[in-house]
Amino acid sequence: MKRVLLAYFSRPGENYYYGGRTDLKVGNTEVLANKIADRTACDTYRIQAADPYPHDYDATVKRNVREQDTDARPAIEGRLPSLDDYTTILLASPIWNVRAPMIMTTFTEALDFRGKTVHPVTTYAMSGLGTTERDYAASCPSATIAEGLAVRGEEVKDADTEVAAWLRRIGLPTR
Repeated sequence: MKRVLLAYFSRPGENYYYGGRTDLKVGNTEVLANKIADRTACDTYRIQAADPYPHDYDATVKRNVREQDTDARPAIEGRLPSLDDYTTILLASPIWNVRAPMIMTTFTEALDFRGKTVHPVTTYAMSGLGTTERDYAASCPSATIAEGLAVRGEEVKDADTEVAAWLRRIGLPTR
């Protein structure tokens, strides 16, 4: 039987919302991760920044651009999970400026993905999966990068059907 790990990074706070802003108590990616975890057997690991991202949307955008421009590896708080017992890894994050936040590269480069199947999962405003497939292929060179799931941030609360269909397509049992 496949063992599945859902590792996700999500940021609550002021967020893009149909061209404006809204304040999220729970980040869009966490909402999506919970929908996935509710529908299939998986362990979850929340990736948290040692230096939390700001509540303010514009300040987060500014920090993200700086991290991307400098190819930064933001520190992760706490102990990383072992991947030894897993065959499938779902890597969930928002898409910021066309790619996953740099903390996702910190996560992928720190672990051995050899022989694992990786499915990118994203929440986005305009960029779908962004460059996650290419980025994970580079930072998880011994993994198989498989079909991802991209859900517009404003639509995650209503993504139950989309999540269930994706889980069936990638061969994970649904409940």
